[in-house]
This record gives sequence, C-alpha cells and structure tokens, in this order.
Amino acid sequence: MKLIYGGTFDPVHHGHLRLAVELREHLAIAEIALVPSHIPPHRESPGASSDRRLELLRLAIEDEPGLAVDDRELNRQGASYTADTLRQIRQEIGPDEPLVMVVGTDSFAGFDRWREWERIPELAHIIVVVRPGSSIPPESAPAELLAARAASSVDELHASPAGRVIVLEPPLMDISASGLRERIADGRSPRYLLPDPVWHRICQLGLYGA
Repeated sequence: MKLIYGGTFDPVHHGHLRLAVELREHLAIAEIALVPSHIPPHRESPGASSDRRLELLRLAIEDEPGLAVDDRELNRQGASYTADTLRQIRQEIGPDEPLVMVVGTDSFAGFDRWREWERIPELAHIIVVVRPGSSIPPESAPAELLAARAASSVDELHASPAGRVIVLEPPLMDISASGLRERIADGRSPRYLLPDPVWHRICQLGLYGA
C-alpha cells in the first residue's frame, strides 16, 4: 500500500508529524510519504518558499524511518493538483497496488471544487481525518461521495487499489501552521510545537519574521 499525506507544511509541526505516525500505524504499513505542495490552488500562497519548506520537512523527519518526503509536486511547474500527483504515482506503482491519500474534513467539505475531483476516487482511496470545528455539509457532493463509497474499516482499503472513502478520527494535536506563523511573527516562542531542528533553522534563515 502507498499512503500519501499532502499539504503546504508551512511550517511543518508536531501536529503534522504525529498524525502521519498515527495513520501509518493504523494502516499497518511501513511508510507514509509527506508530499509538500508547490503552489496550493485552494489557499493563499505559502509564507516560505518551496525549497525552504522542503528543507524544514526533511529536517523534521530525519530521525523517523516511517516517514518519507516525496517532492514531486515541487518539481512541477504551476499549481499542485492532487489528480495529477495521483495519476503519476498510479503509473509508477501499477493498477493493482492500493493507493491512499489523506485529507482533512475542512478540505474534503470543498472536495467538489478540486480539479478532476470525480476522477480522484478512481485513482486512490481517500482517508478523511476529522478536524475539530469542521464538518461535511449534508446533501453536498462530498457527502454524497462519502455515502456512495464509504468503507467500514481500513481492511477494505488493503483489499482493492482505489475507490473507497473512510472517515477516521485519530488523536490530533491542536496546532496550526497559521497559528505558528503568527506566533513567530509576534516574537513569541513556538518551542515544543514543532521539532527543535526546524525551529533552529527558521531562526537561522529569518523565516516567518523570526
């Protein structure tokens, strides 16, 4: 099984990393790939460049063998579209291996605004991670997709290459990248909210107003 977890990671923090570990263990797989986006099409531009965010992400996971970085989206020009990434990975792993992507309820609520959103379940399974304060509007296209393709357990994800959607509620750390950027810009310490090597490098580079 190939499991990918995408995002801007702007900056990467313990909430991202702990979720990745929880999902890797819950699905009983050896590795999860973190996929930093180059230009996110559905949110504001990142506060740090792609190269810097990639550098910080690699620093954050260097002592965790179960986490890997996949920088393919940073090597493409233009906006980072999930369908393009999944299509490329599917070509690499073949038609039969399960491919799984991770998305939060806040993002999944607007899933029908993603490019080629109806094609995505044909390429991969989807794990929807419950985020406090966000929900999927009933009778919306994402809610209908969830109802039509709902999986009752992660075993169903292992049993087929794509097509199922499952909602999971793993333990989450209440940390946001936007809150971290604000804290850093205000001169307040983000220590213990993100890995020490990441914070030290942010200070060295003067990122986010440090």
